[in-house]
Amino acid sequence: MDYAVKSGQIDKQKTGCLILGFFEKGNLAPSTETIDQLTNQLISSLIKRDKLEGKAGESLLIEHAPGISAERILLIGLGDADNISEQDFNKALKSTIEAISKCRATNALSTLTELKVKDRDVHWITQQTIQLSETITYQPGELKSKPETAAACTSISFSTNEKAEQISIKEGISTGEAIAKGIQLAKKVSDLPGNICTPSYLAEQASNLGKQYKKLNITILEEKEMEELGMGALLSVSRGSRQPAKLITMEYKGGSAKEQPIVLVGKGLTFDAGGISLKPGAGMDEMKYDMCGGASVLGTLAAIAQMGLPINVVGLIPSSENLPDGDASKPGDIVTSMSGQTIEVLNTDAEGRLILCDTLTYAQRFKPKTIIDIATLTGAVIIALGRHPSGLMGNDDALCNELIQTGEKTGDRLWRLPLWDEYQEQLKSNFADIANIGGRDAGTITAGCFLSRFTEGQSWAHIDIAGTAWKSGQNKGATGRPVSLLTQFIIDRANG
Repeated sequence: MDYAVKSGQIDKQKTGCLILGFFEKGNLAPSTETIDQLTNQLISSLIKRDKLEGKAGESLLIEHAPGISAERILLIGLGDADNISEQDFNKALKSTIEAISKCRATNALSTLTELKVKDRDVHWITQQTIQLSETITYQPGELKSKPETAAACTSISFSTNEKAEQISIKEGISTGEAIAKGIQLAKKVSDLPGNICTPSYLAEQASNLGKQYKKLNITILEEKEMEELGMGALLSVSRGSRQPAKLITMEYKGGSAKEQPIVLVGKGLTFDAGGISLKPGAGMDEMKYDMCGGASVLGTLAAIAQMGLPINVVGLIPSSENLPDGDASKPGDIVTSMSGQTIEVLNTDAEGRLILCDTLTYAQRFKPKTIIDIATLTGAVIIALGRHPSGLMGNDDALCNELIQTGEKTGDRLWRLPLWDEYQEQLKSNFADIANIGGRDAGTITAGCFLSRFTEGQSWAHIDIAGTAWKSGQNKGATGRPVSLLTQFIIDRANG
């Protein structure tokens, strides 16, 4: 979808659908009041006739309004005029996008940028409109022989006559389009099946981004090179697969040469059958989503490269399959990580931490300012937190607090869990330095404790997205989380 700013008299604007807001108690937004007067109180009379209450998300489509240039008017309820919350605005926005997608209008003009949303500005309203528009209109069925029909509306413009607002809206469009593109890339590769989205395919997508953006340099480590580096933990996971593992490095150089980079590490298991510790068959198809952490890194680097942010960022994606085979790792095997620590593999289905730990060690050669890893790591996080926030752990309170605040800003929320030393006791092994599981109790936390062994001396945070990276059931599909969170975090760091 295309996005732009438009100025001029609202009644003279030619558009397929004019989006106007109204509130509880029959109150009208400024542009709505203008149009109501020009149409002999058509809007207010229809609100009264249909007993519309103005609740957030309530809508009414007016197919024709005499005296104005717009072909249609879409009235959207916004709740309390003096207290429009982010939640109310998002409800209204969702209703708006769904309505204009169904009304056959090829373009729309929004006046919602004139609203006063609590603790938000016009930049946010614009950015949010774009991101939600692209989310709602996203079509995941590209492999169907008869793809679903795309939404009729192909462009949305934002109305304002204020020069300062025009600048903010243009900035919001730029940011919103970049983040939406990153989210869509993450969703696209995540939704692809494991027979198409292999480690080599992921590496190819990263290489394509490197060709598109001059500041983005891509290198791919092959298994032989990983073996030479001593990545025994990572390579133990790929042994049961015919697909070779890849370690994808994406270096975005937007800052000075001396500036320490932010390093993002994303788990890229393109399919996880559990290895010898085989998963149950029911729902195993969803294990194509075990690479959503890697997909989020791919999407985030695409977004920041499109915006050309003045900051250095490194994205690392360890990618493999985890399958049973005669050469696959066995429960009880002991492997040596790149850090030199030995690991007793008590469960081959706890493989994500094995590919991450070597990558976290590898990340330190970039002398990072901070390291953030993102992974669909544990089913236990869903039991603990459900599917609304992602789990957060880390060794740097300031970093964790910054990520939590960014999550609140973007609506991609996090909840922090402890990494107390007492939990480390669960990872003791009689035969190696550390076991790769710590039992049923506090499974998400012990997974974080495991990773913490490989980040000593670093500013590090771990985000467990197992409950938020995709949806199951009738609406099955990737969410693209936490691309918006990570991108906004980097934007704020770049502007700081």
